[in-house]
Amino acid sequence: MTTATFLSDLEKLVRCQSPSEDLAACTEVAHLAVAIAADNLPHPAEVIIEEGRPVFWWGSKNPEIVLLTHLDTVWPIDSFLPLWEVNGDQISGPGIFDMKAGFLQALYSLKEIPNAHERVALIATSDEEVGSKASRALIERVSSGARAVLVTEASLDGKVKVGRKGTSMYHIMIHGRAAHAGLEPEKGINATVEIARIVEQVLSLENKEHGTTVVPTLLRSGTTTNTVPALAELDIDARSFLYAELERVDAAIRALTPTHPEARIEILGGINRPPLELAATAALYETIEKVAKDMGLPPIGSASVGGASDGNFAAAAGAPTLDGLGAVGNGAHARHEHIFASSIPGQISLLTGFIKELLA
Repeated sequence: MTTATFLSDLEKLVRCQSPSEDLAACTEVAHLAVAIAADNLPHPAEVIIEEGRPVFWWGSKNPEIVLLTHLDTVWPIDSFLPLWEVNGDQISGPGIFDMKAGFLQALYSLKEIPNAHERVALIATSDEEVGSKASRALIERVSSGARAVLVTEASLDGKVKVGRKGTSMYHIMIHGRAAHAGLEPEKGINATVEIARIVEQVLSLENKEHGTTVVPTLLRSGTTTNTVPALAELDIDARSFLYAELERVDAAIRALTPTHPEARIEILGGINRPPLELAATAALYETIEKVAKDMGLPPIGSASVGGASDGNFAAAAGAPTLDGLGAVGNGAHARHEHIFASSIPGQISLLTGFIKELLA
């Protein structure tokens, strides 16, 4: 492998913009990935449809080892320009770090493993950035029969990710009653006041000991400046390293009630991704450190992070899982998103050695 060949393929993937909500764009990038696979691997890839969404699939349909990736990004079409920019060792583009480089590193690692298609699958979904609603069942199904799931999401400065928080998302609506704010406010039920009290209760649910955060995010209320608000809406992002904590928060949010006896509350959402807990990653982390040592490399290192990935689903399905095996860079979901070109050969070599060790 030459870095130039890799970067040529990566540039094609990055320039093929693929925001999660754009089904046509996600379909296009999945088919492009199939074409790139055809140029690099002896066994053909395909695009399958899962719950209406395209999924790239290469290799075994009953794999021992799953390389789990995604090709969708958070960037709307042309919201990140230029699409490809090289500044010395640093290369920028929409989704390059999260996680098109990681997908391609996984694909290139398979070039060095004879008959990998018989025991390994490379899977790339197209809805990870919006919660994996369509692909979750597929991920759980294929992971439940695997000996290992390796997620090539972006690394943390080269470290693998051995823990990820689980996530919950909620949408709360308070239904009050409109009235004239100057003439007869007492005849209304003020949804803004009610939602403010809900916010105070939500903030009290965090638990710093377990890394549990419960964050009110988007808030909407009212119609005009002289009307008692009849409707208020609140979005909540809750995360924790422990599933028991997500359940505690879930129960507390579902028990919320308005102060005014005639106000009505609606609570939508719930637990989205379970945590990736250390018990699911410990054995694989020990193995990759052994592989690195045998290759004469310094220790890889590990980290637990707040963001979730499809690795959370894989671990919850019972598969030993290791995350963060992808690109070295920075700026996921940010305007400075980039990778370091010099890190690519080493990341591919390490992943190749890791897969070989697991197959052996």
